Amino acid sequence: MVYADETRPLLQGARLTAFELMADKIPVTLCTDSMAAALMSQYKVDIVLVGCDRMASNGDFANKIGTYGLAVSAYYHGIPFYTVLPISTIDMTLPSGKDIVIEERPPEEVTHFAGVRTAPEGALAWNPAFDVTPNQLVTGIITEKGVLYPPFDERLAQLFSGETSSSAQPE
Repeated sequence: MVYADETRPLLQGARLTAFELMADKIPVTLCTDSMAAALMSQYKVDIVLVGCDRMASNGDFANKIGTYGLAVSAYYHGIPFYTVLPISTIDMTLPSGKDIVIEERPPEEVTHFAGVRTAPEGALAWNPAFDVTPNQLVTGIITEKGVLYPPFDERLAQLFSGETSSSAQPE
């Protein structure tokens, strides 16, 4: 069974992830973003796989908001946490995730639903599109070239230099 977070506020998990899994005949159960830690605490999660919108040269990465919280929960519960990405997503000019600029989305995506205000008038909303997950919480990086394990800065440098000697071996 695959559990997919709905991915608020734009519901990419509900609209896209669930669609793709179902198209491949993979059973999927949707849950709200805030339910993921409860699933982990009930031993219903064996592995966490997330995407990646941009990765720094040390393995820190930005992905949809809430990814960092998933990584913290997985780490706490001892669940392997992997990010899956094409190598074109890796920016070797960025030293760390602190250098990734995070897009701020309109507050109405949080304060409104289907064009109708759901939050009290005057309530403010913070709506970053992404968060940054530090590499220390990542078990492995899955690319089309294989799986990379820590130390990620060395493995990523090897990947981009053409070396493959130990990039697919966990330490």
